[in-house]
Amino acid sequence: MSHSDAILGRLMSLHPKVIDLSLDRMHRLLAALGHPERRIPPVIHIAGTNGKGSTQAMIRAGLEAGGARVHAYTSPHLARFHERIRLAGELIAEADLAAALEECEAANAGQPITFFEITTAAAFLAFSRSPADYTLLEVGLGGRLDATNIIDSPRLTVITPVSIDHTQYLGDTLPLIAGEKAGIIKRGVPVIVGPQDDEALRVIEARASGLTAPVFAHGQHWMIAPDRDGMVYQDDHGLWDLPLPNLIGPHQIQNAGTALAALRHLGATDAQARAAVTQAEWPARMQRLRRGPLVDLAGPQAELWLDGGHNPAGGEALAATLAAMPRKPTHLVCGMLNTKDISGYLRPLAVHARSLTAIDIPGEPNTLPAETTAGVAASVGLDATTAQDAAAAIKGIVDRDPKARILICGSLYLAGRVLRENG
Repeated sequence: MSHSDAILGRLMSLHPKVIDLSLDRMHRLLAALGHPERRIPPVIHIAGTNGKGSTQAMIRAGLEAGGARVHAYTSPHLARFHERIRLAGELIAEADLAAALEECEAANAGQPITFFEITTAAAFLAFSRSPADYTLLEVGLGGRLDATNIIDSPRLTVITPVSIDHTQYLGDTLPLIAGEKAGIIKRGVPVIVGPQDDEALRVIEARASGLTAPVFAHGQHWMIAPDRDGMVYQDDHGLWDLPLPNLIGPHQIQNAGTALAALRHLGATDAQARAAVTQAEWPARMQRLRRGPLVDLAGPQAELWLDGGHNPAGGEALAATLAAMPRKPTHLVCGMLNTKDISGYLRPLAVHARSLTAIDIPGEPNTLPAETTAGVAASVGLDATTAQDAAAAIKGIVDRDPKARILICGSLYLAGRVLRENG
C-alpha cells in the first residue's frame, strides 16, 4: 500500500453518515488551507450527465496541442486515484499527492467531510502549487452544490447533455436535474451548451439569462455533423472540416462538437481543433483491450471491449455505437450499481447482443447482485446467465462462441476493476 492509499483510507472514515449536498464543508476547509482555489490557473468548469470526461479529454488535447500547460480534475478514477489529478498534463506524482492529502487532513482536523470534498480540496492545493495555463474541472455530482463549484469566476463553463441520473440527489425530472447542472453558470461567464432536450435547454438558458451569461448552444450558435468519412463543425466564425474522433461511437461526434465550441471560444487554431479530435485519450469509453491476461483468455479470434456507461442515455449511446460497428456476434458482461436504472440501461442494448453474463462488481458494497442483473436482462429480452467474475464470464462466452465480440459494461467501477485485472 502506498503512502497516499493509507491517507485515502483514513479520509474515508470522515465521511458523514448521510450525504447532504452542501458547499459549507468545502468553504470551511478551503479557508483553513488559505484558499488555494483562488490561486489556480483559469478554470474551464464542465457539468452534465454524459460526455463530461470525453469532452474534457478533447478540450485538453486541443489546448495542449497549442502549447498550453493544462491541469485537469476528473472522477471517479479507474485503476488508481492519481488518475483524478493531472498537473500540467502529467498524472500527479505520489509524493505530491501524499503531501496535499496530508495537509488537507491536518487542516480538516477530524471534522466530518465527504471523501470527494476533501480530495477535491487536495486537487486545488496541488493545482495552486504548479504553474499552468488552464484548469479543467469536471463536476462530480450535479453542479450547483458540487464540491468543484466554489470557483467564483471561471474562464468558461460547459454543460454536456443532461439526462436522468442520480435522482435521489438531483430530482426526478429533467428540468430539476438541468437546474442542478446549470448551477455552475456564473455571472457574465460564457457557457457552452451541448445537445439538450428542449426542456433541459430552457432551464439552462433561463439560468444564464438571469446571470447575463452569454450562451453558445448546439443547434443555435454551433453545429456539428458527420460528413462522408469525417465531420464538419460550423459556427459564426467559420467551418472546421475534421476527421472523426478517435474516441469510438456516434455520440463522440456530439462530444467533439461541445469541445470544439469551447476551444473556438478560447481562440483555438485549425491545428488545435484537429488535435482535439484525433489525439484525445479516455479509457473505458468503448475501449478495445488488445493485450493483457483477460485478452489472452478471450483468445486470438475474439474481440474484448470495455465501456463504463451506466445510465439509460449511456445505454442508448452504446447501442448506437454497436449498431455502427461491423456486424459480429456480441455478448455482454455486465455489472452495475444498485442505484442505477438497469432496465433503462439494458433495454436499448438488447437488440444488439446475443447474450448477457451478469457479474457482481468485486469489492463494491453497492453492487447489484448478479442474479438481479440477469433477471432484469431477461425481462428486456436478453439471453441471460451469471458468472463468478469477468474472467469466468469471458471463458464461458468464448467456449460457446470463439469469434465473439465481448463487451464488458455497466459501471466505471467495474471498468476500473477490469483494467487492474488486465494489467
